Amino acid sequence: MAQSQDATLTLVLDFLRIVESIPLWIDGGWGVDALLKEQTRPHSDLDIIIDEENLVALEEVLSAHAYKRDFHQEGLVFRSAVGLSIDVHGLYFNAQGYGIFRLPDGRVWPFPPSAFEGEGVIGDKNVKCLSPEAQVQCHGQGYPPTPKDLQDMEALQQKYQVVLPLSLCRQDRFSQEI
Repeated sequence: MAQSQDATLTLVLDFLRIVESIPLWIDGGWGVDALLKEQTRPHSDLDIIIDEENLVALEEVLSAHAYKRDFHQEGLVFRSAVGLSIDVHGLYFNAQGYGIFRLPDGRVWPFPPSAFEGEGVIGDKNVKCLSPEAQVQCHGQGYPPTPKDLQDMEALQQKYQVVLPLSLCRQDRFSQEI
């Protein structure tokens, strides 16, 4: 039975329960909502960041809980039997504690240790997530932002006073004040 596009809170909490022994960080829309401590909108997937050293353990745990790798998707994606999609972003940590993402084009993208100090809440569960500043960096790179991305970034700006790059600022939002 396929789940709707909305990755429901219950499914996400079930996922977090089964992987609680594996260190990971919540990213993307659920990561923003975790930082905001409430679900602000529907989500089509759950983005996680994990140290590449833990990928085998993650795959074993997910396989034991009926998650299957989705080879039709770009990147590393797993789907549950009820339709929860987990988008996995692997990285490695260097000696200075930077999280290094390997980009598809061969470049690397270093994130400082502070990027992994975000703390949030999903439902009644405390989670580790990317910091507000790191969320802004991720959303401001590589693709044109959608209206939901702009809304998410504005919510982070309101709560955490993060500086948004021009690409994440709706020009009409403050035009009345000028």
